[in-house]
Amino acid sequence: MTTHARPAEAPGLDASPPGFSRLPSLTGMRFVAAMMVFLFHSSLTTEPPLNPFSGTASDLYHAAFTKTGWMGVTFFFLLSGFVLTYSARPDDTRRRFWRRRLVKLYPSHVAGWAGAMALFAAATATWQQWLPNLLLLQTWIPEYHTYLSINPPSWSLSCEVFFYLCFPLLHRWIKRIRPERLWAWAGGLAAAITVIPALAYLLLPDGTMSNGFPVSEVQYWAVYMLPPVRTLDFALGMIMARIVMSGRWIRLGLLPACALVLVGYAVANAVPWLFGLNAAALVPFALLIPAAATTDLRGERSPFRGRVMIRLGELSFALYIVHNVLMVWVRSLIGESRLYGVPGGVGVIALYFALCLAVAWLLHKGVEMPMMRRFGKPRARVRS
Repeated sequence: MTTHARPAEAPGLDASPPGFSRLPSLTGMRFVAAMMVFLFHSSLTTEPPLNPFSGTASDLYHAAFTKTGWMGVTFFFLLSGFVLTYSARPDDTRRRFWRRRLVKLYPSHVAGWAGAMALFAAATATWQQWLPNLLLLQTWIPEYHTYLSINPPSWSLSCEVFFYLCFPLLHRWIKRIRPERLWAWAGGLAAAITVIPALAYLLLPDGTMSNGFPVSEVQYWAVYMLPPVRTLDFALGMIMARIVMSGRWIRLGLLPACALVLVGYAVANAVPWLFGLNAAALVPFALLIPAAATTDLRGERSPFRGRVMIRLGELSFALYIVHNVLMVWVRSLIGESRLYGVPGGVGVIALYFALCLAVAWLLHKGVEMPMMRRFGKPRARVRS
């Protein structure tokens, strides 16, 4: 069994050539995670209120997806660490690595940023908001209207940039861990991530954010936004990749791993709020990703490996970039205060999704892939 073929990419990673990926389930799962973020944002009743339902339907829709966005980002951070480690090239250099990451991520980010500015953000954004967002530095500033400015989902790209900068050094360190100690390191990282919300409750001033979140801006930032903190998720994904590559995986099946994710979601809704952002879903997702990878390596059946799921997974990064911008824009056109019953609300959600998927396809085909083909590889040197 070969475990060194390059797997499908996470948002922010370069795409494998058609037929080259040996772990297609990870591509399909990317779309599921992107939809978790989409459904979370479409359920929000805060400003701007993207939830189109009225009354009890609004409450039920919000309750159903109240944690899915945060869980989806946790999945993506873990997957980034897993994929980068599993697909690391022995002859790669830091310069080539960083070039691929930048070319993959930044042009699509700029397109999303420009779309948000053109459609609505330029009317109210200050340079202290739009400039850090454009440069992907917003998560280093502990101010709500900065770290969630312009195109709010782009905060995670700010963290990804930091992950990429750290990866060559982290990879060197993690490769040195003896295989028999990998699970202990995984447990230690998971424990550290779980302790962080407790420290935020204990040490940081509490309060209520302007959007209604039951914590202070600095608590939310320190637990969920701060790049060095979220690097622990990324490093755990790297450890899980090494566990698979070293033959230390426990052979947990894909179905039980999915069941653990559902348990994690229930736990996220029951624990204190900061623990529900990341800690509750961390271990289930850290187990799900290797379970899906090894399912593919063994050639076993997977619901995430179909052609449609793979194609949708390939659009997931673009979908992640554009979905919030387009939903805010559509809501402004139809009226932010206008609410609907169940049929009308479902129609608005369907309109959100159809428009987001169409624009994501355009971004993927018109920006993401051409930029990767043009600039993702170093130019061959001309010999005299």
